[in-house]
Amino acid sequence: MKKLILSFLLALGVAAGAHAAGGETVHWDKAPSNTNDLPSLQNGAKLFVNYCLNCHSAAFMRFNRLQDIGISEQQIKDNLLFISDKVGDTMKAPIDPKEAKEWFGAVPPDLTLIARSRSGHGGTGADYLYTYMRTFYRDPSRPTGWNNLVFPNVGMPHVLWELQGDREPVFDKREEHGHEVKVFTGWKQVSPGALTPLKYDQAVGDLVGYLSWMAEPAQNHRVRVGAWVLLFLAVLTVIVWRLNAAFWKDVK
Repeated sequence: MKKLILSFLLALGVAAGAHAAGGETVHWDKAPSNTNDLPSLQNGAKLFVNYCLNCHSAAFMRFNRLQDIGISEQQIKDNLLFISDKVGDTMKAPIDPKEAKEWFGAVPPDLTLIARSRSGHGGTGADYLYTYMRTFYRDPSRPTGWNNLVFPNVGMPHVLWELQGDREPVFDKREEHGHEVKVFTGWKQVSPGALTPLKYDQAVGDLVGYLSWMAEPAQNHRVRVGAWVLLFLAVLTVIVWRLNAAFWKDVK
């Protein structure tokens, strides 16, 4: 029952996450499509292991599956495994679930299928994640010191803040239907990060691309096979049509 209630609350949080302070809808930016770009996927896998896997598991993905995106087994062993992990292990976070719940208010969700489960009226799951990871801001009132425009009052801290830097959202106060609302208009850079804004957006695009690939590693193969199947059926249709015409020619 507790798990059911937690899942329901998380779903409500995702639904509410499309609204910024003041109840205004936050537009989801279109995520770049990187699932066919091997260098991008490799960089995304590196970001995932270094920044996400400390708290979030990907329990339905094994490390050795990263060979599908061009990372060798030796590279996986040298760069992407924790000390106790083996290359055939699933991606389990080293954090203790009880401690995680105490620190963040809930156990960090598994991210294997996150890119498929977060789609909504605002766009795809990749669009949601791409916007979410780019809309964190400092909020001293929150336990972690961070908040998010897409998911207000989120329990997750901004793990990529050293790359993005410190920013503040800028709001414009407007009168609507007799009520004053705050409308998000942009960002004010407080302190720079290790990456420029453009490079940071590209890094997030790589990370989201990897999460999209991880949600269905066979998706590109499925699309290629589907294209060949449709081509085969088209050729077969022409052959069958001509055979049918030749068979009934003398009968008519």
